Amino acid sequence: MKRIIITLVILLPALVKSQSNKNMTEAFLQSFADAFNAHDVKAIMAHMTDDCIFQASAGPDIDGEKFSGQEAVKKAFEKVFETFKDARWNNPHHFISGDRGVSEWAFTGTRADGVRVEVTGCDLFSFRDGKISVKNSYRKNRMN
Repeated sequence: MKRIIITLVILLPALVKSQSNKNMTEAFLQSFADAFNAHDVKAIMAHMTDDCIFQASAGPDIDGEKFSGQEAVKKAFEKVFETFKDARWNNPHHFISGDRGVSEWAFTGTRADGVRVEVTGCDLFSFRDGKISVKNSYRKNRMN
């Protein structure tokens, strides 16, 4: 009996963790990408935990700029849509392994000054409780 209890204590956290992320599918990440392409911030944020983190691909720090919590992340995404009124993340491809995931895409958008941006990139995700807890973005930096 003692051996069973010890085994359960050791395995229970892994079982709970795997169950909490059982809904993470490529279809979930595709719906997240679809929300971005629709510029639907409400739908985007519905995919993310309350204490979510967004690490932007650019910013003052070594890992870009970090936004924490629903409100800060929401404002960061709204700023992207203000900067690039025609922003699109084209041809997304998704991969999920346990509580981590990846989406690769080709970003296109036009800034207010008329400069067209077209680059490939990816998002690295961490999942918790069936939602995205961390979205860490990377994209190529084209030199013209």
